[in-house]
Parts: sequence; structure tokens; C-alpha cells
Amino acid sequence: MTSKRNFKRHMQARHLIMLSLGGVIGTGLFLSSGYTIQQAGPFGTVLAYLIGALVVYLVMLCLGELAVHMPETGAFHSYAHKYIGPATGYVVAWLYWLTWTVALGSEFTAAGLLMQRWFPQINVWIWSALFAGLVFFLNSVAVRFFAESEFWFSFVKVAAIILFILIGTAAIFGMIPMQETETAPLFTNFTDAGLLPNGAFAILLTMLAVNFAFSGTELIGIASGETEDPQKTVPKAIRTTVIRLVIFFVGTIIVLSALLPFQEAGVLESPFVTVLSRIGIPYAADVMNFVILTAILSAANSGLYASSRMLWSLGDKKLIPQYFAKLSKQGIPLRATVWSMGGGALALLSSIIAPETIYLVLVSVSGLAVVAVWMSIALSQFFFRRRFRGLGHADKELGYRTPWYPVVPITAFLLCLASVIGIAFDPTQVIALYCTIPFVVFCYAAYYITEYTKKRRQRHAKKSNSTSAKQA
Repeated sequence: MTSKRNFKRHMQARHLIMLSLGGVIGTGLFLSSGYTIQQAGPFGTVLAYLIGALVVYLVMLCLGELAVHMPETGAFHSYAHKYIGPATGYVVAWLYWLTWTVALGSEFTAAGLLMQRWFPQINVWIWSALFAGLVFFLNSVAVRFFAESEFWFSFVKVAAIILFILIGTAAIFGMIPMQETETAPLFTNFTDAGLLPNGAFAILLTMLAVNFAFSGTELIGIASGETEDPQKTVPKAIRTTVIRLVIFFVGTIIVLSALLPFQEAGVLESPFVTVLSRIGIPYAADVMNFVILTAILSAANSGLYASSRMLWSLGDKKLIPQYFAKLSKQGIPLRATVWSMGGGALALLSSIIAPETIYLVLVSVSGLAVVAVWMSIALSQFFFRRRFRGLGHADKELGYRTPWYPVVPITAFLLCLASVIGIAFDPTQVIALYCTIPFVVFCYAAYYITEYTKKRRQRHAKKSNSTSAKQA
């Protein structure tokens, strides 16, 4: 281990794009999209995902300016620390770390459960342990090794989605016959369901789930400190990623909504499996089982990367012991990686021992955390630009600048806030607010207590040194 604080910049644009896509394209699209279709109906779901895509685009425009001007690992909390306040930066870091460590526990369990389809005689926990070991290995060797593995994990998911959109489009226009209907379902599903079968308010209720589905795009900011030539790579990655996400997500949702009656959609089975089975694709369940398994491992791979960098950044900023800021000879924050994996193991354990209490609280807090991070990105960019101008700089001096300032950061913040307010009216999601607000208050209190203790020790040490000097 070394105290050197410079990461090796080995990530290229293709790695950064696939890292972001890998963090986004996961169970939120492959599984949770069924819930959104059921709640909002076909047209409402397409509209919800278009709004979600707009939110992501606005947040990424804000992140692009910050990441190009200040490319560093653990970016979000650093920006919030500097431009909103040190305490807020501290809270953002722990919220984001918790998001991914809790996700690790659930993803390893889900991966083990998926393997039961092919190997029912092998215990789930054996597979969970094997996958955890694989993900830890990929994150602890070298940045380039991690980036390449994530590139190919993401490639499988992207290829599957493109193929699904092509097959689904052919089925919509009658080029491939559906097994359970004689008419082209493009019009029947949308017209039979009506414009908004559960009302316009249903869109607001599903926005948090939609935002969760898009979460992971912000990984571009985390990785900017390990990217070659971030001034060119980061804007390209943001632009390319957002365009592809809109095409993949909105295109997929249109196909799903057109081919799957909204009354039959849900979360017990992947809507992808249901649609492919209706089209008559052989081994559809096995194919999608493999794709979803790849998606879960990709998300776990990205999650361990993100959580370890956030923990390292807290140590680097001396907000927690600098023990976590040490890097290996390969430029890996190995200690932070080990502890983040440990956090994932505790989440996994709590899902077994106390699924209705401890684990439910963890999941609820981590669920809202991503939206809170997006809000902090928008707010950080708003205050950064104002300070940048206040120091006498012109906007054209920025390597990449957010357009339409201050409309973009304000709109991004308000749209994220609306999705948070929406869950207060959904009895199935309101627990997220009940758990997250006390956690945020606890983090703020922990920060101020830690800072008070630190300053008190510094004053005591200064006083002791002064006394010793007088005695000498």
C-alpha cells in the first residue's frame, strides 16, 4: 500500500461509456419496468420514461461541466463539499456508498437465485459467494482489467436490448406473428388501455422507479479521475451515453407497452420473458435468464467500483481515517474495496436475518439516495457557475459548459424533487422517506460531532505544544 493519491488514468472513452451503460441497464429495466407499465399504462409508461430521460440528460449536462473542470475520483461529494457545504458533501458520500453496498448484497443473492434454474441442486449461497469472489477479483487487479470486464458485461446487455427492439418491432408490424393475437398489437394495447388508465397522477408515482432505472449514469463522474484526457473523454461519454440510453430505454418501453397488456404486467416475471414467449422465441426464458444474470453481475461490478472510490475519497478528504485513502501499487484503493465488499456482505446477511426490518430500512434509504445525489449535482453546478462568474471568469473559459444556465440545473433539481414528493402519496414506497430522512439527519449530526471533536483535539494539542514550549 502507498499513500500516493493519484489514480492511474487508464480508462478510455469506450470504457467510460460502457461503465455508465453497465451501471444503468440492470434489473430496473429488465424487471421493474413491468411495475411501471402496470401502474401507468402503455402511454403513461412511455411518457414517464421520456421524462426520466429528460431528467438524466439535464443532470448529465450539469455533471459534464463539473467533471471536466474538476476531474476527480469520488466526484459527487467533492463538488457538494465545495459548492454546497462540507456537511452536505459528507452526507452525499455516505448516501451514495450505501446505495451501492446494499445493492451488492441483493445482486449476489439474485444471481444465486437465477442459477437455480440451471443448477437447482446447488445451494444459492454457493453461487452468491462465487460471484462475490469474481466481482472482487475484477475490482482488485487493475483499473484496466476492471474496465475491460465491465465493457464486455455491458456489451452483452446492449446487444440483447438491440436484438429485443428489432424482434419486437417486427412483431408490432406483423412481420413476426404473435401466438396469442391476430391483430397488430401496436394499436390494440395502447387504445384498449386508454390514454392514462390510472390517471395522470400515476405517472408521478412511478417516477421514482423510473429514476432508479436510469441510476448509474452518474458513474461517469466517479470514473473521471481515472480517465485518459477527461477534457475530451467525459463530454463524449456523457453525450453518447445519454443518446444511447434514450434509444435503448424508450425504444424498449415502447415495444414492451405495445406487446404486453398492462393488466398482465408486473414484477414477478421479467416482461422481456413474457413478450419473447408470446412471440414464440425458443428458450426465451433461458436466454433472458442469462442476460439478466449478466446485467446483475455488471451492476455489482460497477457498484463495487463506485462504492470503493467513494470510500477512498472520504479518506482522502480526511473525513474518515486516512487508512482508506491508501492505494495499491496497481493504483487500486484495495482497503476501500475490501470494506465496501464487507458492507455488501452485511447487507446480504441482513437480507437473510432481518429482511423486514434492517434490510428494508437499508433498501429504502439506498433507493432514494441516487435521486438525492442527482439533486446535489444540479445544485453544485448552479453554485459553481455562480462562483466562477463571481471570480471574474467568463463562461467561454470552461472546457465544457452546461447550456441554458441557470435553467438546466434549476429544472433538473425541481424534477428530481417532484419524484421524491411523489412517493409520499404511494403507500408502497413512502417507507423510503420515513427511513431516509432520519438517516440524513444522523449523517449531518455525525459530521458536526466529528468536526467538533476534531477541532477540540486540535485546540488541545495546540495548547499542549504552547505549554511545552513555555516550559522549555
